[in-house]
Amino acid sequence: MNYPDLHDMWADAHVSYSSPVGPVNICRPNPLAEQTAMWNARLAEEAPNGSLLSDNAMFNSLRTGTTLHLLHVTQAFDRIVRHGTIRPSGGCLVGSLYCAPLTPAAGGLRMHNLAEYILTREAIASQTRSQLPDRITTPLVLEITVPRHGYRGLLGIDYLRLGSIHLRNYLNLEYLLGPRERFELRESVANRVKNSADFLSLAEAIASRPEPAEHEAFPRLLSEAIPRLPVLGYVYFEALSEYLMLYSRSQCTQQLTERGEFNNWLYKRVLFEGFPGTAGHFDLARFRPSFALLEQLLNQVDPTIKPTHARAHLTARICYLATARFLNPERISNQRRHTRWDFNHIAESFGPLLGHLIHRELRRFRRYPDFYHFFDEYKAIQAWNYWNHMDISLPFNGTIPKGEIGINPAYSELDYRVWKAEIGDDALLHPTEEVALKLTPRLVDTEHTLMRDRRAAGRSDTPTGGQRLADSLL
Repeated sequence: MNYPDLHDMWADAHVSYSSPVGPVNICRPNPLAEQTAMWNARLAEEAPNGSLLSDNAMFNSLRTGTTLHLLHVTQAFDRIVRHGTIRPSGGCLVGSLYCAPLTPAAGGLRMHNLAEYILTREAIASQTRSQLPDRITTPLVLEITVPRHGYRGLLGIDYLRLGSIHLRNYLNLEYLLGPRERFELRESVANRVKNSADFLSLAEAIASRPEPAEHEAFPRLLSEAIPRLPVLGYVYFEALSEYLMLYSRSQCTQQLTERGEFNNWLYKRVLFEGFPGTAGHFDLARFRPSFALLEQLLNQVDPTIKPTHARAHLTARICYLATARFLNPERISNQRRHTRWDFNHIAESFGPLLGHLIHRELRRFRRYPDFYHFFDEYKAIQAWNYWNHMDISLPFNGTIPKGEIGINPAYSELDYRVWKAEIGDDALLHPTEEVALKLTPRLVDTEHTLMRDRRAAGRSDTPTGGQRLADSLL
């Protein structure tokens, strides 16, 4: 296959939020350009909370702040102190140190609502379920000083756009696998796509329409396709999370909007109230609630959401995202009956989708612990190189700016200090002890990550890579 320049591929995987009207795709022109512009305008201008897409507290800090305070949560503090280094995970914002914003307040630091949920709910639930009782949740405060020449634009990484990079990297490294493994992997992913052709064709047809739509067959085909195309579970969850944050009119959401924050508790509650007992081990590849169940969950979580509007919106949005992120642009609207369903020909039409499938399929190989780091580090090095070229020290999740921000561990001119912290009676975070730690551009071993512990899960096919509970494929 012929690929564009690697720098261009990484540029395509990012979204610019510097425009006053919201996110702007920086990738090359494609047949869905009109639909893309329509969606950007609709979400930014018509959604009740759409103004946050371009004007929020995190962006204000990135635009103008010289010193930022970030929260990082760990359950391996003793190991970190013992080694004197703090390292990123390959599953978090493509190899950056995963954090959430903090805001200086009188006497302490106020947590962004995402940071508050992770520290006070998610990490505790994960620790309770863990089979490693010696793990203690420790909040770390990082004070980051950005150099004067640091990039002040708003360029975020969108993990749903990484499919082509996954595919390219695999083809460059596939001989780390044996002949039988390569054959089995190619056959597996090709069959997954071939057997999902009905869903992909319907998604492409609905995506071409500029308005939300409902289709009788869509919920069934989506539910059937997710087990074969696990990344669709992530698309479903991202579309739902985006919708809840943008369209909620609850009092809590309005209060957070005034603070410049999306309400992250909404989709977290859908996940954990809809799938109780999953904290710390939930796999979004299994996220496929029926629309009937989803309606019940939405009524529990936020009665201001209108189920009829939500169903129509999610149908259209999922179809758009699946088509725009998983098909090669030049192959959109081709006649699928002419597709030859072997790996090489599928890659010509569905290259990004194949990349996502391979990225996950590799994690099911029993030899994965022996070679996973070659794939993850290969990708992380590319991301670090792109960020350093752009002078980006603090990359963020550009799928939607909900408050997930990372630290580029390869940015050599970043000044930082690290404190151990605790929550006070005033609900603020208070630094208690400065810790001498070095941020290192080496990926942490998956057995030390917060949300995914292979030993705790006790399964050979457990996804690894330090995936965050609700935002995993980064």
